[in-house]
Amino acid sequence: MTERIIALVDASIYARSVCDHAAWAAARTGLEVELLHILGRREAPERQDLSGAIALGARSALLQELSALDEQRARLAQTHGRAILDDARAILESAGVTARASLRRGDIVETVAEREREAAFVLIGKRGEAADFAKGHLGSNLERVIRTAKTPIFVASRAFRPIKRMLIAYDGGASAMRAVDHVSRSPLYVGLSVTVVTVGTPSEQARRALEDARAMLAAAGLEAETRVLSGQADAALGEVVEQEGFDMLVMGAYGHSRIRSLIIGSTTTEMIRSCKVPIVLVR
Repeated sequence: MTERIIALVDASIYARSVCDHAAWAAARTGLEVELLHILGRREAPERQDLSGAIALGARSALLQELSALDEQRARLAQTHGRAILDDARAILESAGVTARASLRRGDIVETVAEREREAAFVLIGKRGEAADFAKGHLGSNLERVIRTAKTPIFVASRAFRPIKRMLIAYDGGASAMRAVDHVSRSPLYVGLSVTVVTVGTPSEQARRALEDARAMLAAAGLEAETRVLSGQADAALGEVVEQEGFDMLVMGAYGHSRIRSLIIGSTTTEMIRSCKVPIVLVR
């Protein structure tokens, strides 16, 4: 099965960035891009039976009118979706990347779960179409997608900028190990400057963990610097990304259960919310 990049596009301010990041990734990997726009179930015709709520004399005419409005709404949603896909494909083609476009209807998590089997990774914007009205909140579906996806999720920042320096957050956990393995296997990261960090107190255990990560990357031809950062994970990682000008963050996603995350907070969620560079998340 041929792998591809699946890029989710909508009418949000992040759509252009998703396309630009997809074009960058396609150029580096040689993978095909599939642009995917998903019509939610609320945009589908509603086949509910309203006959019992309508007075007898008006029932037939009103049902016909409701049905016509329902179908018109569905057609408009499809037309809008195709226009979004056409615009996205034009952006990629202007960058010299050939892309295919798919319009699907259904739940975004279920659709991604179905399509990700053919994906090297899934590219999505940090926020959806209401981004300007909820700047402190992530897109309502983003965490759901990340928590259920088996494929790495590439979360695009608001605007694309050339990616040259990459930071890998590594805590020695299973998802962090898979993140390093992902980097070592993908042509997406070849030639980038790589730094691997862990957050905590310097110790022999931390040093060995970082050395294991560095050795795995070196075996794939990627030379990496390593260091230990002090402080809380989300604050320390955000500070080093901002102050040292890293262009991308790679990390394991949601290493703890949803219940524990609700109690003690989630580094993953906080990094997605606050980080201004793209983040690749691996579960």
